[in-house]
Amino acid sequence: MTERRKIVVVLKGYPRLSETFIAQELLGLERAGFELALVALRRPTDKKRHPIHDEIRAPVHYLPEYLHQEPFRLALASFLCLFKFGFWRSLPVFFSDLWRDRTRNRVRRFGQAMVLAAEWPKGGGWLHAHFIHTPASVARYASMMKGIGWTCSAHAKDIWTSPEWELAGKLASTRWTVTCTQTGFEQLRHLAGGKPHVHLSYHGLDLTRFGEFEDARPLFDGSRPEAPVTIMSVGRAVEKKGFDILLRALSLLPGDLNWQFKHIGGGEQLDKLQALAAELGIAKKVVWHGSMSQTEVLQHYRGADVFALACRITANGDRDGLPNVLVEASSQALACISTDVSGVPELLVDGENGFIVPPEDPQALAHALERAIRDPALRQRLGKAAERTVRGSFDHQTSIRQLKNLFETEWRTS
Repeated sequence: MTERRKIVVVLKGYPRLSETFIAQELLGLERAGFELALVALRRPTDKKRHPIHDEIRAPVHYLPEYLHQEPFRLALASFLCLFKFGFWRSLPVFFSDLWRDRTRNRVRRFGQAMVLAAEWPKGGGWLHAHFIHTPASVARYASMMKGIGWTCSAHAKDIWTSPEWELAGKLASTRWTVTCTQTGFEQLRHLAGGKPHVHLSYHGLDLTRFGEFEDARPLFDGSRPEAPVTIMSVGRAVEKKGFDILLRALSLLPGDLNWQFKHIGGGEQLDKLQALAAELGIAKKVVWHGSMSQTEVLQHYRGADVFALACRITANGDRDGLPNVLVEASSQALACISTDVSGVPELLVDGENGFIVPPEDPQALAHALERAIRDPALRQRLGKAAERTVRGSFDHQTSIRQLKNLFETEWRTS
């Protein structure tokens, strides 16, 4: 039996409602026999938490979010690091990064790495970062200070909004990196010079939490005011989710169609979206539910007729990878409409198991919505096909097995 060392996992924030895929992976690794210690750069801000977070046994250690708020803790960490050879080895890398990125954020990450190295969780024998931007910066510096290998899970925004020089440097120092979409995999493999230590691993879904939806959805077609078709979406109100495009598409639907739209999620743009709905004259047809737990969201999937998410690429390159909510909705045989951005086409094929439209195109999205509303038999066929795709190819146990093998292979050879 391979000896399993404790994995110290660096996270941007924990727990977070928008990152159930990370919590799912952490729980999966624990159930696979790994001991974890969680290290977060930021304390939680969500008012709710998913039940899955209560099942994770690993202790959580919070680093100073802002260095000036905990000067004595930073000073002690700095003093302790001065006597470590690894600290002096990390300095040239830090100063090289700082020369290219002369920001407070860069200094903060090095300071957080010193605190992590000084307050290292007892028994920690490996370092793993979720997200290849700021958490990976802390992990990379701490890895050098401690003389401990590190690995990384890259996702979406962290890949596409980070400078290529920084990604290349991190990829060169990780023992391996995994990412969750084909497009992300190709980008990272390119930046790694084609080296084979970049791996594709879909997050998948814990199908024990998303059992088959066995009830029959009503065959509403939008023709009766008393039986509107329910369209839903889940996600933070941020630009890359494209909720403004979705609202504009809804406003373009023919007046004879009866529908209602439900949004689940918080986010800094929620007020703007509510104002836009009023401006477009559809506010009375829109319900804003705010943040909900995974269990509550599941009930809404089962009560909806259509799921829509208008993913886009923002001006700074930010985008989704493969949104977990599309996988969740598909698991409930819910007909999904989305855009051909990033990993979405790796799940949905237009006309086969969902609708795919171009991003930034309210008219095309409105046309797909109208088709879905008017044709309940089509919704049913596409939803069932999407469910088969998820249950056949997106079981999260596959990803857990991949990670388990990667960790154990690394430890056998290190």
